[in-house]
Amino acid sequence: MERKTKTADSAASNNTGNGRHSAARNLTAGFLADRQFVFLALTNLLGFMLAVALAGTDFIGAYNLQSMAAQLPELGLLALGVMLAMVSGNGGIDLSGIALANLSGVLAGLIASHFIAADDAPLLYTGSFIALALLAGGIGGMLNGVLIAWGHLTPILATLGTQMFFTGIAVVLTNGSALRLGYIEPLDAFGNSTLAGLPICFIVFLAVAAALALMLKRTPFGIRLYLLGSNAKAASYAGIPVRRMLFLTYTLCGLLAGLAGAIIAARTSSVKWDYGSSYVMISILIVVAAGVRPEGGYGRLVCVLLSATALQLLASMFNFLDVSSFFRDCAWGTMLLIFLVVSRFDYRTFFRNRPGSSGSASLPRAGRTV
Repeated sequence: MERKTKTADSAASNNTGNGRHSAARNLTAGFLADRQFVFLALTNLLGFMLAVALAGTDFIGAYNLQSMAAQLPELGLLALGVMLAMVSGNGGIDLSGIALANLSGVLAGLIASHFIAADDAPLLYTGSFIALALLAGGIGGMLNGVLIAWGHLTPILATLGTQMFFTGIAVVLTNGSALRLGYIEPLDAFGNSTLAGLPICFIVFLAVAAALALMLKRTPFGIRLYLLGSNAKAASYAGIPVRRMLFLTYTLCGLLAGLAGAIIAARTSSVKWDYGSSYVMISILIVVAAGVRPEGGYGRLVCVLLSATALQLLASMFNFLDVSSFFRDCAWGTMLLIFLVVSRFDYRTFFRNRPGSSGSASLPRAGRTV
């Protein structure tokens, strides 16, 4: 009887040990299943270490870290808009983001200054400025949505046309010069002040990204958007309102551009029609490097955030090293090629061939949105 008890205890112990090893293998497999996430996380880590080695300890100083965090939201918001457009499929892309952001800032500055005296009511002026920028961005996004959903225009051509249209309006309204807003304390605080050590605009960006991730993962809109990007014809047969989905998607892209315009104005205390002329290319680079499929149906928001952070690290390192701005375009193009090539490497092959791992076991697919 005693021998049977010892045998049962031994078997139970072995089962517990095997269960722990199996759980650990499954956890590792699930983590490594998303190669793009692993690659981007390692890129950020290695980029940070390289920047410290080349630029010195000042790179990790509080001032520089806060500066990088304050610069990230405007590009990050535009990249999120590009991601949404790409996920929707049908060659979806939004080339009008920075042009709409600049126009939103110009319109908000002109209208708010006309009706509200910033010196007398700075808080009201700031709230009105941000609301007007969002309104202008939303209307611009609606225009893109109408052209693509009901006009049946190819997204790249439609948004290229509206990019020139938005830029032209901004040039006419400002006569081609910068519109100075001056120092407005609440608006300046929105763009440059910190809360708990983090820039306020960065906190807003993280909140928007979290809300967007939740919407894509948990709401019918997000589920339908991925289905639409995967197969538009099947989505239509399934009863998904394709036109309305495209309209809402590009409207949301416009709202993100409007918020980016408000942050740009708050950070620089001015608005200009040609601010961030290279942002179109950079935002596309961020999204492609994040593994978002240009054909639609797949994209992870967390990877877009990691990709934007990696690019910001590189740009800040270039500033520390006093690298020419012309060289940066070459560096970003090289970085894009590296992302595309290295992301093709299958990390799972190494772990699948390790002793104790099952060669035929398939790894679980990572989530698509968070």
